[in-house]
Amino acid sequence: MKKSKTLSIIISVLSYLPAIFIGYLAFHNIAPGMHFLLKLLIADLCATFFIFLASVFFNNSSMYDPYWSVKPMVFAFVYLFELGAENAGIVQWSAFALLQLYGLRLTSNFYRDWPGLKHEDWRYVEFRNRFPRSYWLVSLFGIHLFPTIMVYLACLPLYSIFIFHASLSANSALLLSGIIVLAGSVVLAFVADEQMRNFRKKPENKGKHMISGLWKHSRHPNYLGEVLTWWGLYLLALSLSFEMWYLGAGALAVNLMFIFISSPWLDKRSLKRRENFQAYMDKTRMLLPFPK
Repeated sequence: MKKSKTLSIIISVLSYLPAIFIGYLAFHNIAPGMHFLLKLLIADLCATFFIFLASVFFNNSSMYDPYWSVKPMVFAFVYLFELGAENAGIVQWSAFALLQLYGLRLTSNFYRDWPGLKHEDWRYVEFRNRFPRSYWLVSLFGIHLFPTIMVYLACLPLYSIFIFHASLSANSALLLSGIIVLAGSVVLAFVADEQMRNFRKKPENKGKHMISGLWKHSRHPNYLGEVLTWWGLYLLALSLSFEMWYLGAGALAVNLMFIFISSPWLDKRSLKRRENFQAYMDKTRMLLPFPK
């Protein structure tokens, strides 16, 4: 079963359908007086725990990987229909549509490259080797719950976007900026991933690192696209009101995670596997495409 990519994708998709349904049931059966955001968090954690059980059952924590991109799409639906689709205006529909585009792009990118259940992300393999006896505890908190909380926080600007009535006059400059940054981030990540995919297809590039295209100017242009997604969403929220300015803490948290955890971890691995990668690091910034 694990040798079949098609069957693995079917299993993965079929695991997410009941996870979403469990989250739906949790959200609608929690005490009516509970705050919307707390109900959503509990529903999110319930769905995550189901995917964790699927990871344990199939002995592969990569079952969780699509969650990062699937959840924002689901959240966009929840915010839209629970907080009033009838009052949605250009800001609300822009956020909804662009998050669907973001999720579809990133999810399809994962499944295109995923070999199936026979493969587990190299970071998870490192965890297995470092924590053989407590791996599933590490997986629960480090691989499943931690990113769940991060994306939950990053999506918080949606709350501000949907609770402020669509009749409010949006700041046109911030609205346009948010749309450009959010849409541009999806395009940036797509182009970066396609460039890397085409580079890796060529046998002569095995063991080398890419120093052309977007990758000439940034070591992680796809990560930059990911970070900009959440700042773009935050700008859309600010275009309606500055009252909940603190909801940008989620975008900041994701930003810091990629600067201090995700990017350095990948760079450390590349230093061991790619020739002359240190020279590439010395002259190319981690995220921002500016000359050193």
